[in-house]
This record gives sequence, C-alpha cells and structure tokens, in this order.
Amino acid sequence: MGEWTAILLAGERPGEEAFPARYGVAAKALIPIGGEPMLGRVARTLLASPSIARILVLAQHPGALMHGQLQWMAEDARIAAAQSGDGISASILAVAGGAQAPFPLLVTTADHALLTPEMVECFIAGAGGADVAFALVERSVVERVHDTKRTWLRLGDGDYSGANLFALATAASRGALGFWARVEKDRKKALRLISYFGPVLLVRALTRTITLDAALARIGRRMGLSLNAVRLPFPEAAIDVDKPADVELAEAILASR
Repeated sequence: MGEWTAILLAGERPGEEAFPARYGVAAKALIPIGGEPMLGRVARTLLASPSIARILVLAQHPGALMHGQLQWMAEDARIAAAQSGDGISASILAVAGGAQAPFPLLVTTADHALLTPEMVECFIAGAGGADVAFALVERSVVERVHDTKRTWLRLGDGDYSGANLFALATAASRGALGFWARVEKDRKKALRLISYFGPVLLVRALTRTITLDAALARIGRRMGLSLNAVRLPFPEAAIDVDKPADVELAEAILASR
C-alpha cells in the first residue's frame, strides 16, 4: 500500500512556447510521446507504482491541462491539482506537508516521459531514511546505451546526470526547499550551486578530488540535513524531454520496449 505523495511538476518556463507549438499543443507537458501527452504518461506511471498513494499536479493553469485526452486525470480521486507560484521550490514549499501533499514526498516532472514504476520504486528504496534524496545516473550507464547530450556533474568518482526524481521525506526537508528558492536560477550550473557551500568544496569539486558522497556529507552538515544520492541503473532515467531531439529519442526508446 502506497504512502508517498507524488508532486508532479507541469508548469511552463518563460521562452518555452516554441517547443510545444512545434507539436501543435499549448504546453510542454502536453507534447505527445507514444501517442499520449507526457503529463498523462507520467501520471499513469506514478499511479502504477506501489509506493505512490496520490498525485498533486502543480502548474500555472492545471485545469487547462487536465481535460480532453487527460480528462481522466481530473476525474481520478487519487489526483489533485494546485496552482504553482513564483518558482518551483516556492511552489513546492507552499504545499509540502499540507493536506494535499503530506510527507513523504516524491517530486518529478511532466517531461520525464520515459519514467517507469521500476525506476520509481528503485529510487524510493534507495532513498533510505534521508531527509532529502535525489536520483542520478552515472555517465557510463547512459552512454553505453544512448547517444544523447546531457549536463554532467563531474566529481572524483565519476560523472553524473540528474534523473528528475527527488524525495522530501521529512518536515526537515522544507529547509532544503528554502535554500533551493534562493539558488534556483543556478539549477543547471552544478559548480555554481556547489559554490554556495564555500570555497573549499568548490575547489575540490573543480579538481575532482572529492566524491559525490563526501560532497553530500559536507553539504548535509552545513544544512543540518541528511542527504542521499541514489544512483539508478536505468539509462533512460537521465533522459527528459527538453528539445525535439529528445522527443525523437523518447519515441524510439518506447517503440523498442
């Protein structure tokens, strides 16, 4: 029986309008992959995951998304929606621990079109008892299967790409959301994010003389939180749909499954 609440991020960022328009839809979350809007595909995956009890969709205009082909989402009692605010972290912080989104929380995105229940369950199992956990995929896992351009965090024990899965397991994780609200503009710049935790950690990251787990231990002590990085064995977990090439890759992967 599931106990986790999944927060499904389906908002729009400025400058994204051309991408969905290319596919004849009004929002990125509605781009069809395998004949189904990405938002619906990810929602079905979450509902098929044994650990997930409910979903909260966060978007600027969630009602405009959950109709037509996605009307079933508006009618499913396990799915609720809330209007997002100014920034991802602030939007999550506004609902985290409330009636619609009780802890523990799993956060993922509508563009995670290749997500599977196996990925979700593997991540939740690996999150352990940490306040905050996030999923990563090691570079060799991805590149031995797929030729795709990703953003890599390079540390002493390997190169890693994010997998758009986050666990906020306890009320203490609200502190991490507060920090993220301050640095969200740098979310795609790994070294700039690390720089917020002091020059020593930044230098060690730049010189690749610190491992991922050692870096997290330092950051966790600084924030007063337990942090855990879950290394997933699934190459597709690192592939989100941000550009037309990703749509083509996702379609090809789904066709081969």
